[in-house]
Amino acid sequence: MDAIAQEKTAESIATDLALAIHEHRLSPGAKLSEDEVGEIFGVSRTVVRAALQRLAHDRLVELKRNRGAFVAKPTVKEAREVFEARALLEPRTARSAAERTTEADMIRLHSHIAEEHAALHAGNPGRALFLSGLFHTEIARIANQATVEAFIVQLVARSSLIIALYWQRRNALCESHAHHALLDALKHHDGDRAEELMKHHLLDLLSSLDLRNSESAPRSLREALRH
Repeated sequence: MDAIAQEKTAESIATDLALAIHEHRLSPGAKLSEDEVGEIFGVSRTVVRAALQRLAHDRLVELKRNRGAFVAKPTVKEAREVFEARALLEPRTARSAAERTTEADMIRLHSHIAEEHAALHAGNPGRALFLSGLFHTEIARIANQATVEAFIVQLVARSSLIIALYWQRRNALCESHAHHALLDALKHHDGDRAEELMKHHLLDLLSSLDLRNSESAPRSLREALRH
């Protein structure tokens, strides 16, 4: 396999692993054996190592000397910091998005919500959570603030790990009224309301977490990465 093919393959594997993490098929703290990942995807350890390096850069994976790679496991302190950062950034971003939302943006946001509901009805809350996160990053994209958007994308990714560890009110992310209310504010270009709704929505998410040290149920790597 040439260098370009290896790079593309590593990127593809990193994408698959990231999706498994976001959808809670891979739990925080789960070990990512290079040999096992390589066997599952049919690639060399060199390619797997490159994929894991990409995920470590995004802080989804922790590389521990002489121990290997593990799905990142945010502490309670980190969890609070992530949601505090989101509370600082996302309400103002929602206001900016409300000033710029187009009909095409509304169609995309409605599609995210429809897919989220479908995942819930199919009994796949991890997939629904992933789509809920995409809803937030889509609002950041609409706001047309690339630097802030990059921060929000990373914070939403960290939030997925945090929720996997500390979720106590599992119906909290299934309550669709917050996203629907945000859609209405964006549709009517109501920046004040969009900002206030986002602020309360993030507070509600934070209140759904039990911020004490917790352990996730283990799951085999092969099962988690099953397509």
